[in-house]
Amino acid sequence: MFTGIVSDVGEIVSIEDRGDLRVRIRTAYDPATIDLGASIACSGVCLTVVGTGADWFDVDVSAESVRRTAAGMWVAGRRLNLERALKLGDELGGHIVTGHVDGVATVMGICPEGDSHRVDFSVDAALAPFLAPKGSVTVDGVSLTVNEVTDQADASTHFAINIIPHTQSVTTLGGLAPDQSVNIEIDVLARYLQRMEAYRGKTR
Repeated sequence: MFTGIVSDVGEIVSIEDRGDLRVRIRTAYDPATIDLGASIACSGVCLTVVGTGADWFDVDVSAESVRRTAAGMWVAGRRLNLERALKLGDELGGHIVTGHVDGVATVMGICPEGDSHRVDFSVDAALAPFLAPKGSVTVDGVSLTVNEVTDQADASTHFAINIIPHTQSVTTLGGLAPDQSVNIEIDVLARYLQRMEAYRGKTR
């Protein structure tokens, strides 16, 4: 379980294809505090630590994870938003995040608004019921507030968020560009509410 509050930006330093991908990620985390088997969210993807070194940790990325995540994510040199698993007593500063990617969004445009930047995304219609103004969404592992949602005639949905200067500086979101793909996790509460509503409709 995570909160969507990024605590380090790592970098993929090597990838080895073993059937699954063995990915080595450079980090500022103290390796002495990272247990084998620990969970670390990597740009929104919950992965299990299988090895550690002086300034890195290794994870295995399955073919399923590669299919469900943003294009071009698993390449050497890619910077990743990192968050360690929530511990009892930690501050819940964002919202409840599971580290399970629900879909991929595409950056439609970026424009400055004061010191912040407004970013517009496009997602498939399947995610539309889970996005609401002032609701929560996770973009590449970062907990954000949805400012606006607009359903399109082509069955896609656009939504907008604002990235404040602090978030731009401590995550990879400051480097977003038009047409870039990002990982999306919907609010877990919205997921359960939609399932309850669908089930209630079947029992009427």
